[in-house]
Amino acid sequence: MAVTVRIPTQLRNLSGNAAEVQLEGATIQDVLQNLNVAHPGFGERLFDDTGALRRFVNVFLAEEDIRFLDGVNTAVTAGQVLSIVPAVAGGC
Repeated sequence: MAVTVRIPTQLRNLSGNAAEVQLEGATIQDVLQNLNVAHPGFGERLFDDTGALRRFVNVFLAEEDIRFLDGVNTAVTAGQVLSIVPAVAGGC
């Protein structure tokens, strides 16, 4: 089942400058692991040394933050859109 993954501008150098990629997977974890296989370098940017999603990486399934679902174990179906949104430091 192909899922569309939206790549943030800051990480597009890892995806050949693609804004979106199509990947297979039954869960968000599967899709993100397949993202790293297809485009090496994503794994170290998305996951910490224990394999957990980094705190500053937000992932949305459609418009829903996966932290309010089943996290990376959330099931996905074909045609859904997954967005990776790194937290950006800023201020006045």
